[in-house]
Amino acid sequence: MPSGKSVLVTLGASLLLSACVVAPYPPGPYGYYPYGAEIAVTAVPPPPPYAEVIPVAPFVGAVWISGYWGWSSGRHHWVPGHYERPRPGYRWMPHRWEPRGSEWHLRGGGWVR
Repeated sequence: MPSGKSVLVTLGASLLLSACVVAPYPPGPYGYYPYGAEIAVTAVPPPPPYAEVIPVAPFVGAVWISGYWGWSSGRHHWVPGHYERPRPGYRWMPHRWEPRGSEWHLRGGGWVR
């Protein structure tokens, strides 16, 4: 028979953990949404493109994925570019901001055939 103390600890842990929600981790700068997926909508236009210095490729055939202005916490932030391995039969299409009326829509980049 469990002791009163272990029952209280188990009950307390159950109550604390009952508010936990398991959700998929949102894609970060290197985790991608499907190409063209709407990532953000804002009334604030993106700043002019940032001039990135592209470093030397880390390996032969590396594909440079350019950076872009992302949106989080109510402001634009620069997501830096990076190199990736090429995907045979695919080409990289960059993230893009599209104006629609008074709003700006950020569309995700991705590998397309």
